[in-house]
Amino acid sequence: MGADDVRRRAGWFPDSQDDLEAWLKGHRDRAEARGEDAGLHPVIVEFQELVDSDPVVRMYLERMIEQVPRNRNYSQRHLTGVEQMLRLINEVLTVAPEFGDQAVTLPLGAILDWTMGTPAGFAAYRDPRINAMLKKILTVWCGFLDSADSRYVLNDSPTGWKSDGARQAIGIEDYQHDTDDPYWGFTSWNDFFTRRLAPGARPVASPDDDKVIVSACESTPYGISTDVQRKDRFWIKSQPYSLQDMLADDESVDQFVGGTVYQAFLSATDYHRWHSPVAGTIVRAWVQEGTYYSEADSEGAEAHESPNSQAYLAHVAARAIVIIQADDPVIGLMAFVAVGMSDVSSCVIDPAIAPGTHVAKGGELGYFQFGGSTHCLVFRPGVIADFSLDAIPQPHLADPPLVRVHTRIATAN
Repeated sequence: MGADDVRRRAGWFPDSQDDLEAWLKGHRDRAEARGEDAGLHPVIVEFQELVDSDPVVRMYLERMIEQVPRNRNYSQRHLTGVEQMLRLINEVLTVAPEFGDQAVTLPLGAILDWTMGTPAGFAAYRDPRINAMLKKILTVWCGFLDSADSRYVLNDSPTGWKSDGARQAIGIEDYQHDTDDPYWGFTSWNDFFTRRLAPGARPVASPDDDKVIVSACESTPYGISTDVQRKDRFWIKSQPYSLQDMLADDESVDQFVGGTVYQAFLSATDYHRWHSPVAGTIVRAWVQEGTYYSEADSEGAEAHESPNSQAYLAHVAARAIVIIQADDPVIGLMAFVAVGMSDVSSCVIDPAIAPGTHVAKGGELGYFQFGGSTHCLVFRPGVIADFSLDAIPQPHLADPPLVRVHTRIATAN
């Protein structure tokens, strides 16, 4: 295999394959330096016990490490066995993401990246037993990211989130923060990552015009599909939307058949709270359990680029689904779907978002606690008169424009 550079879009992995492999080597060296006597977290012990007791799980994991991914240009094999992989994951449980072009913002995803591109890996990450263990691991890691210990990356070193480069990348002046506090007043990494906008930073477009639909997230447009079907083969290369699967067979599905889906993805330095694209009343809101590291194998050699699996993941990944009855009668019922991807799968709905609650356009719905990669807006047929130019996906651009939250993305008829 060559060591060609691979573009890792959206800022979650380094731009360079060499930088990704350098991080993996450093992480492996750190884990090995601690030795086999280093204590394993109980969740890792539980995972090892599952591997030892379940022959199918053991087969999947061993084969996905042994196989060579056809869609990752690795110069060498960084994983040698299941026990080593678990020790590398164990080391991540007290690590917070760093900033920079050479930094790995998704450390668990980096460790598993090789395996995600193998035939056995495609199957393993859809297995409910493996998926349940990954959820437990992510929950433990999220607990660390909720702790004060995770703030060590809030510093002004080149890989710190208070460095000049990070300040510019995230636009910290647009967010609420305490300039006199060494950690900007944030209590944890997750508190920093889910930082709130400063008053007036993102005004809501046409707040009194219910026909103007605004962006629910700070995100880059990915796709717009019309005449969406109730049930479709979302696992094939074109990844058509399948409403029954995306919306977890909700009773509202039939109203959206023939309608429109708008999808956009979030980058590592973006604002990660979700806001209502319309004024309306909450009908239902829930978190749908799903996969964490599954990819669309139909994408072949391009499956390793996470944005390429986004439509597929809207059907299978862990996600929050919010059904809203818009005040505008033409819009009527609509759905917002926040989709977690790989490490970034913690979807948190605001406790105030209960059935019968009225939300203003731009009102907060929830957030991705550490991360979150994509979201969808689902509309009934005949609702959308036009999309704004900014909302039109531009995949031909190396750096497509970001759509700010609360800006107009469409107008209803």
